[in-house]
Amino acid sequence: MISREIGNRMAQATGWTVVMENRPGAGGNIGLDVVAKANPDGYTIGMGQAANLAINPSLYRRMPFDPLTDLAPVTTIAQQPNVLVVRKDAPWADLPALVADAKKRPGALTVGHSGAGTTGHLSGEMFAHRAGIELTVVPYVGAAPVLTDMLGGRIDMFFANPLAAKGTLESGGVRALAVTSLGRVGFLPEVPAVAERGYPGFEAMNWTGIVAPAHTPDAIVGRLNEVLREILRHPTVAARLSGEGSEPMGSTPQEFASFLRSEHKKWGDVIRDSRIQLP
Repeated sequence: MISREIGNRMAQATGWTVVMENRPGAGGNIGLDVVAKANPDGYTIGMGQAANLAINPSLYRRMPFDPLTDLAPVTTIAQQPNVLVVRKDAPWADLPALVADAKKRPGALTVGHSGAGTTGHLSGEMFAHRAGIELTVVPYVGAAPVLTDMLGGRIDMFFANPLAAKGTLESGGVRALAVTSLGRVGFLPEVPAVAERGYPGFEAMNWTGIVAPAHTPDAIVGRLNEVLREILRHPTVAARLSGEGSEPMGSTPQEFASFLRSEHKKWGDVIRDSRIQLP
């Protein structure tokens, strides 16, 4: 949704012909590898995210490109937290109650995730490490089966993408205990942040950003940055992003580069501490 919205508005604002092409696979690595190996002329850019720009380099034994050297950051686009949900009749009224129970029964509580290396998966690992608890991790393919098993009482908790959990939250099938942003978010104002509940500085966000091939001229990167940041300031774009639990970001190329390095280190530390690795 974000890529379509941004691409369409780029075309409207500039008169450029913008063609959007999905290249799925390998946690987003295949798509960004196309960008990394394209001519650095500004005609091929990519919508990257936390997974393929910051997480995968530590998750996979081999990467087809290096996000820090083979791509030129243009601007951050949007970010969204994960939402820690439990079934509606779960015995924990809040996050401290869940942690207290987990400490009494190491490994008894289960946390599902929708894919290895997703921010939802790593949010759970990161939280367990910070809270000093042991959770049994149950992998799934996609969010729908996790929520189905949660409703059936087979999974205790899930750090969910807001859009994936929205319908089940609205129907009352699950309850939200916390969000993984530093503070509360507009679409769930009554739900506290993990950082509010005794874990200061805890933040685990999924985010997107536009990148170009390395060595793209500064003037081209600057022009792309200017157009994209103007789009992100449009009220309609902010409303569309808010509808899926996201908020617009926008940054200079230099700010994005600094942010990328910090996210690369943060998620790398989580993956190493959790001893997670994919082929």
